[in-house]
Amino acid sequence: MKYGVIGTGAIGGYYGARLAQSGQEVHFLLHRDYEYVRANGLQIDSCNGSFHLDHPHVYQSTADMPPCDVVLVCLKSINNHLLRQLLPPLLQPSTLVVLIQNGIGVEADVQTMFPDVQLAAGLAFICSAKTEPGRVSHQCYGQINLGNYSCRDEALVQRVVDDFNAAGVKAGLVEYHEARWKKAVWNMPFNGMTVALHTQTDHLLQHPATRQLIREQMMEVIGAAQHLGVKYLDESFADLMLKMTDEMTPYSPSMRLDYDFHRPMEITYIYARPIEIAKNAGFPMPKLEMLMQELEFLDQY
Repeated sequence: MKYGVIGTGAIGGYYGARLAQSGQEVHFLLHRDYEYVRANGLQIDSCNGSFHLDHPHVYQSTADMPPCDVVLVCLKSINNHLLRQLLPPLLQPSTLVVLIQNGIGVEADVQTMFPDVQLAAGLAFICSAKTEPGRVSHQCYGQINLGNYSCRDEALVQRVVDDFNAAGVKAGLVEYHEARWKKAVWNMPFNGMTVALHTQTDHLLQHPATRQLIREQMMEVIGAAQHLGVKYLDESFADLMLKMTDEMTPYSPSMRLDYDFHRPMEITYIYARPIEIAKNAGFPMPKLEMLMQELEFLDQY
């Protein structure tokens, strides 16, 4: 299959490069470092083995890219309005668009833009950063789960999962709502708390007060998901996420990096949308709503 990557940063650069390294045909859209990668290739520094793509297929415009069987959208969700121009040149009737993005509600809004396009959610559990032009630093983890949102051919989603596994990326096919809310169990506490308290994941868990608060925020997410009918998500998942983060390399999540580099934060889909959905269903999330309000203040100053 032909793969296209929109957003060749920490996430798109890593997953796209893994697929390309395994022999898949991958076409990368780049912005600021297009000339560098065109001349020097793409370097992946990875805890699972570093490698270099000498001559990746790189482009400055999707108008120059071929139609693809699968498009991995790895933009920050605040830039999804750009998809109206970016996606059409890559689409065929059978194209699957995988939104590897944070938050809840992204698929619904993209589906409104493209009613006939097949969508899946990509849930990445990875610590990765783009440290300089043409170089991605993959620090730990790396699993990706796919949840089918509107693909008419479940076998196509499974084929993408199989391609990831063949590329050395642990991948699975999971129920869509379960996947999105499970990702939110980690994202909603840690993204915002690292910004509000100007710290990293390890310090939040080393202090008893903030560790307890993180767990209480996780339980708000789990309670909301259960209230909305999500199965296979309970208190044990919060404990698993805490254990996983204890073992993780000290990490600044994407929202903390956006704040540090004076970029807009992804508040809408990581916080506002899930909080609104839960509240409308009769389940308030007071601790996370307060955190969202703090982030909205910080996003303006």
